[in-house]
Amino acid sequence: MAHDYVLEMNDITKEFPGVKALDGLTLQVRPGTVHALMGENGAGKSTLMKCLFGIYHPDSGEILLDGVKAAINTSKDAMNYGISMIHQELHPIPYRSVMENIWLGRFPTKGFGPFQFVDHKKMYDDTQALFKELDIDLDPEINVGKLSVSKVQSIEIAKAVSFQSRVIVMDEPTSSLTGVEVQHLFRIIRDLKKRGVAIIYISHKMEEILQISDDVTIMRDGRKIGTWPAAELTTDMIISKMVGRDLTSRFPEMDHVPGEVVLKATGLTSPLPKSFKNVSFELRRGEVLGVGGLVGAQRTEVIEALFGLRSLESGTIEMNGKKVNIRHPQDAKKLGIALLTEERRTTGIFPVLPVHENAAIANLDRYTTPYMLLNEKRKRSESDEMVMKLRTKTPNTKALIMNLSGGNQQKVLLARWLLTGPDILLLDEPTRGIDVGAKFEIYSIIADLAKQGKSIIMISSEMPELLGMSDRIMVMSEGRMTGILDREDASEEQIMKLAAQH
Repeated sequence: MAHDYVLEMNDITKEFPGVKALDGLTLQVRPGTVHALMGENGAGKSTLMKCLFGIYHPDSGEILLDGVKAAINTSKDAMNYGISMIHQELHPIPYRSVMENIWLGRFPTKGFGPFQFVDHKKMYDDTQALFKELDIDLDPEINVGKLSVSKVQSIEIAKAVSFQSRVIVMDEPTSSLTGVEVQHLFRIIRDLKKRGVAIIYISHKMEEILQISDDVTIMRDGRKIGTWPAAELTTDMIISKMVGRDLTSRFPEMDHVPGEVVLKATGLTSPLPKSFKNVSFELRRGEVLGVGGLVGAQRTEVIEALFGLRSLESGTIEMNGKKVNIRHPQDAKKLGIALLTEERRTTGIFPVLPVHENAAIANLDRYTTPYMLLNEKRKRSESDEMVMKLRTKTPNTKALIMNLSGGNQQKVLLARWLLTGPDILLLDEPTRGIDVGAKFEIYSIIADLAKQGKSIIMISSEMPELLGMSDRIMVMSEGRMTGILDREDASEEQIMKLAAQH
């Protein structure tokens, strides 16, 4: 007899030192549906899913699959029960092939007894069959390290499906995908639904949630606020339930007035054959210049060149009317340029260091005495002051940064660069993977910096963010600058048309 719910998590409680991450939370997921799990960073979504997948052990509560209690003590137990999880942070084995990554730990073999060998032909054929089923165009024998993040995401989805899973957890599955790739993922999800597979879908992107979900559960501070049919919800309703208050606007008032040109880039060209070519633009004092484009547009590469992380074959950079040479990040810092990188966990935070050390680390020269000693008192005082000024939620600045939510980690990284006293901030996907409440706080910080006369280049893959925060929007396609739109003239259609030009 079929059960109403393929998965039930009843009265789940989980505590960490000083924090009650989950407080008697219940989740019920119907077979063949997409069940969105939403909440601000720190609401407990990931903790709940880690309890389901055997990474954490709940302090109390029970997990039922098709009405039968399940004993999940390890991730292997979860997979044996037909539960797969695609994590937000992908960790493939880069120097092994696509098919080896998919079948890791369960390679098909041939032979008998001690004379067993990996059956590469069967592994190749099984991978091809899996890709055909999911409409994925990839060579099973190519090394994963050569692939883009979006391709690696496809491999993780194929791997989850290969376990014949009944429940698949997808944590921010579209954070690195283009619009076309998102629609391909949605086609795969709809096909899985037809087979009766349940998808637990975690995302901060409201438009996606309303497009793909059947049910939506909203969490706040480790508790369940409620579950609703997605068809009955609107973006404003979801935001209100998530943050516990109405947000009158998703973006702050932008009342700054851009001034004179502070940076002029002319003909920037990379020495790499498939990178950016002949990119020219101007940045004004107190301006937010948005940069839009699809994955592969080379937006990140251009601003990394401005920060001295990439070399230039040709082109010039002028600051305040004078030509400058930026060959190293130290050159950029001395010129008052700061870079907030896209991957905060890979190239931003130092996870095992406390908050105050993460904030101060780009500014150590300022705190070094003539005797090459650090003035710890001044370093700690100034870093603590900046972290608190940005309203960072942390028990104290001695706390390890890895224990903070994504939005608060981002604030610490902003504090790091503001301590260097920059005039120009390069922000690469500054709100990626953080919730709507934390986004508004980051937006408010950006608006305030612009009002102070700071000049900002902001890369974003979210159209509403580009349109809501930018004074002008520069659009790139396949390494070329295809147009610059004024705020009042810009629209999603115009941006997409320019982004797809090449």
